[in-house]
Amino acid sequence: MTPWLTVIGIGEDGIDGLNASARSALERAEVLVGGSRHLGMVADDGRPRIEWGKPLAATIEEICDRRGQPVAVLATGDPMWYGIGATLARNIEPGELRIIPAPSAFSLAASKLGWALAETECLTVHGRAIDRVRYFLAPDVRLIILSNDGDTPGEIARILTETGLGDSQINVLTHMSGPDEEVITAEAAEWGDRVVADLNTIAIHCVAGPGYLARSSVPGLHDEAFSHDGQLTKREIRSATIAALVPMPGQLLWDVGAGCGSIAIEWMRSSPRACAIAIEQDEVRGNTIRDNALALGVPDLELIEGTAPDALAGLDAPDAVFIGGGLSADGLLEHCWRELKLEGRLVANSVTFEGEQILIQWAARTGGELVRFEISRSGKLGQFTGWQPMKPVTQLRAVKHDR
Repeated sequence: MTPWLTVIGIGEDGIDGLNASARSALERAEVLVGGSRHLGMVADDGRPRIEWGKPLAATIEEICDRRGQPVAVLATGDPMWYGIGATLARNIEPGELRIIPAPSAFSLAASKLGWALAETECLTVHGRAIDRVRYFLAPDVRLIILSNDGDTPGEIARILTETGLGDSQINVLTHMSGPDEEVITAEAAEWGDRVVADLNTIAIHCVAGPGYLARSSVPGLHDEAFSHDGQLTKREIRSATIAALVPMPGQLLWDVGAGCGSIAIEWMRSSPRACAIAIEQDEVRGNTIRDNALALGVPDLELIEGTAPDALAGLDAPDAVFIGGGLSADGLLEHCWRELKLEGRLVANSVTFEGEQILIQWAARTGGELVRFEISRSGKLGQFTGWQPMKPVTQLRAVKHDR
């Protein structure tokens, strides 16, 4: 099959920066597609032009209606790095589509700064929640971030400062490879209210200062990392629970009776592109879950406010389920087990005799295993120090091997 749709990466140097293959595809195209900035780089010779509209799906449908006619889509840099190329590839057969990339903003920024791209975290906040940056923050980490607009560097500088990384160096690169290219460098704490050109890329070398609280992606964040009203799976149990749930890239967790959202949040932090839905009936706790998700860099955590199992109706089938509350709710375990994907994992914790009896029955029914945790932490006993036991926790771990 001959490709009829060509996606051409283009930089700030415009048409002059295209290679021979891209120039040829652009000349052959009978229809041009792109944003106003990109289309403005091509002299108007009467060919039909399609600008991206909202919703984007409508423009993609309009492009597909031209199937068989040579169409060129102009995109920024490498269209497969958070670009329109990846979106089109999900809608058009590979044999019909050709991608001609230009250097990405990540490559350009890394080259200008002398950073090894393989050792740099590359992400985007363009059209996305800026709090996702928090997940990647750690001492001596290098980040390159596709910005949303001219205010984005200031917003990220404030996040760095409030998390104890105010000494970090921020490099803001605007209009890279174009005549208006500029590099602005400052420490995060000194950035202030400065606004830059909307077309910018942010490169950060994180430097920890006094007050920095380490937050690893390994499960077991300090309990103090979460806002909560006492409804919190404690650090030691949380680590073991996440391990039993086995986070995998791109998989979905249901966190039922989510409390402050600690299990769902640690699940998402533990594996690339992992998704989670937190189900919580208490409105105040729901707000706490939202706050914790933002503070810990997983703003895409989905929250369903309602009572399970009714609140679970219509949700995508999970790869794993955690039940931290509501075990005795009528039909809850049955619903979760029925909706769980094959080879999916169900983990449930209980601190009560009644809940433990339910887990014992379900272990027999599913072939799952039971684990009991009895953990003590040191604490003051008058003038001395001794062990202070936490409530014992019984945990069910079950894998769904058949329907």
